[in-house]
Amino acid sequence: MIRKTTDSTHPHARRGLIQRVFALAYKNVDTYPDFYENVVGDYKRWLFGGLSGTVIEIGAGTGANFSYYPAGIHWIGIEPNEFMHDALLKSAEKHKIAGELRTGVAEHMEVPDESADVVISTLVMCSVGDQNATMQEIRRVLKPGGKFLFVEHVAAPEKSALRTVQKIIKPFWKVAGDGCHTDRETADAVNRAGFSSVEIKMFRAPIPIVSPHIAGKAVK
Repeated sequence: MIRKTTDSTHPHARRGLIQRVFALAYKNVDTYPDFYENVVGDYKRWLFGGLSGTVIEIGAGTGANFSYYPAGIHWIGIEPNEFMHDALLKSAEKHKIAGELRTGVAEHMEVPDESADVVISTLVMCSVGDQNATMQEIRRVLKPGGKFLFVEHVAAPEKSALRTVQKIIKPFWKVAGDGCHTDRETADAVNRAGFSSVEIKMFRAPIPIVSPHIAGKAVK
């Protein structure tokens, strides 16, 4: 069972019109469409199949990863969009996820140092306010030897036609996607964050504009 440990008065709670509209688009949805999961699912199984202990998921959304999580983990979800929480709690009950849901942002998790075995991010690093600060916060909360597991869309190669399109559409995409950047160099951010080891796989997902993706593991 998931218990909610913060409320809408939290200083990082996001309850604007954009957040409401964004959440409505995902209402009662606890998984991504089949055409996406058919490609990304293998990477999620590779990353999440051996989870154990305390798992922090930043930008938990509506629980699209729950079906990949093994039983027995203690899940801590951090989601700033208050309008996502009801659907997230319903999904957690459906998938028998135990733990807690917190309002907050990835740059300020409000959990103790070295308290997490794993931190998970899927389609989140594109929209955090500060990638470098987020990476350092992830390293802070991970235990020695803990893992950061991620699946993210990233920028297309420089000078490619798709990269040009990403740059042109980014201002509009950020509004529609609640702060999502089309051209973030997330792999570079992970590599320079100071992890002891990093493994990254590149692939393409069937999503126009943001088809370049990475999946990976970084060990503290």
